[in-house]
Amino acid sequence: MLRILNTPRRLCTGLTRRELLEAGGTSLLGITLPQLLQADATAAESKVVRALPDGFGSAKRCIILFLYGSPSQMETVDMKPEAPVEIRGTMLPIASSLPGLDICEHMPRMARMMDRVTVLRSIHHEYPIHGVAYAMTGTPAIDVNMELSPTDPRHHPYFGSVVEYIDRGRRGGLAPFPQNVALPFPFSTQRTGEVHRAGPYASYLGTTFNPIWTEFLGAADRSVYKTLRDMNVEVFDPYVGCKTDASFRLASTSLPESLTLDRLDRRRSLLTQMNDVRRDLETTDRGRSLNSFQQMAYSLLQSQAVSEALDVRKESAATRELYGMTLFGQSCLAARRMIEAGTRLVSVFWDEYGLAGDAWDTHWNHFPRMTDQLLPGLDKGFSGLVLDLEQRGLLDDTLVVCISEHGRTPKINSAAGGGRDHWSQAYSALFAGGGIARGRVVGATDKHAGEVVSNPVGPKDVLATMYHLLGIEPHQFLPDKTGRPVPVVPESSRVIHEMLA
Repeated sequence: MLRILNTPRRLCTGLTRRELLEAGGTSLLGITLPQLLQADATAAESKVVRALPDGFGSAKRCIILFLYGSPSQMETVDMKPEAPVEIRGTMLPIASSLPGLDICEHMPRMARMMDRVTVLRSIHHEYPIHGVAYAMTGTPAIDVNMELSPTDPRHHPYFGSVVEYIDRGRRGGLAPFPQNVALPFPFSTQRTGEVHRAGPYASYLGTTFNPIWTEFLGAADRSVYKTLRDMNVEVFDPYVGCKTDASFRLASTSLPESLTLDRLDRRRSLLTQMNDVRRDLETTDRGRSLNSFQQMAYSLLQSQAVSEALDVRKESAATRELYGMTLFGQSCLAARRMIEAGTRLVSVFWDEYGLAGDAWDTHWNHFPRMTDQLLPGLDKGFSGLVLDLEQRGLLDDTLVVCISEHGRTPKINSAAGGGRDHWSQAYSALFAGGGIARGRVVGATDKHAGEVVSNPVGPKDVLATMYHLLGIEPHQFLPDKTGRPVPVVPESSRVIHEMLA
């Protein structure tokens, strides 16, 4: 029996996470803190695997659709047609294939397949600000400075980075195919302004666990006018429509025309010789990180399979149209191709384009933007992905999550064209496949979709559920850069069993 702070505790079979924290940075009986963390995590996961509770490990892979800026719950899947017009707005509900669930009239394709989906209507939290950094990481709090600073030390690692970290530990190294991929372009790089937003990064796990980003190869075929305060600018936006030659490649991994694979191999040989001289690199975190980057870069540069998977032009015209000829739709299609080729987790971001305060951040011109710029692309992209996965026999073990960082205000504001502002007290998300129940609505809001009145959950509960379905114990700890144990999600988080099949 191991005694910690004069209290008997059983290692692995009885050592709690709180008691593990008490051990701190000590080395007990020659066992280091990272080893204790690994032993605790291994024991926790072994116990979960033996018990195999609801849906644990049902999903072999995951596709995340993140609608940056936050869609309105009232113009999507939590409509309130009996509310006053200043609350309900001008859009009408239509019946869906799930009895009792009406959704927005501008999502007719989604309406026909909602019997495959679980709608979660009762997410809430206390931070009505953007972004990905709170919704998709274990960080317990967020502020505007953090959201605008990807390198803020308070950040926690992105969901996909945690999955890759744990999976890589189980594998004992890098996989032969990229496992944590993000589309359609590096986050927050196609909007005005030099400040990039935080969120989809590995934080204290190190940059080798960042998502591998793609580049969009294509052009918009439609323009829209976008508003930001007193600005009103025309933008050719591929999220609204893109040309049929659109495709993707991994960011910064295409070979220059003058660099053949033979020349690349010669450069690699030279680099190997140099690294043989600098053996000390293998003994440092920085060296090991560099080595991992080199392995990954060379592997991806020479991978025809990756290039093939990202080339959506190889799909039939009918399949491409099923997803919609928009940047979001074609990104969803590329995500399906990547998971078929062997990727574990793909994140598709509907990101700002051409103007800050864009995407689903509808402070201005809310209804025209929802009608012309946003809902049609979501309608085709989401429905096309779920139906295509189902037709290919992939839906049952592929978790699909369509989510955002918050919702929008019940009351329409007085901005130009009318708008809805940030609202985190009640919003919705969509889930399908990979252990999720088919045709279910979980949670409820009040008559104005402003407050949760049934089954309240938070973003960390959603993450805990996603980890659980991917076969990862959510209540384990990871060591930060100093070796201090940090929870994957807060201990108060729970798996939302009401959503599970």
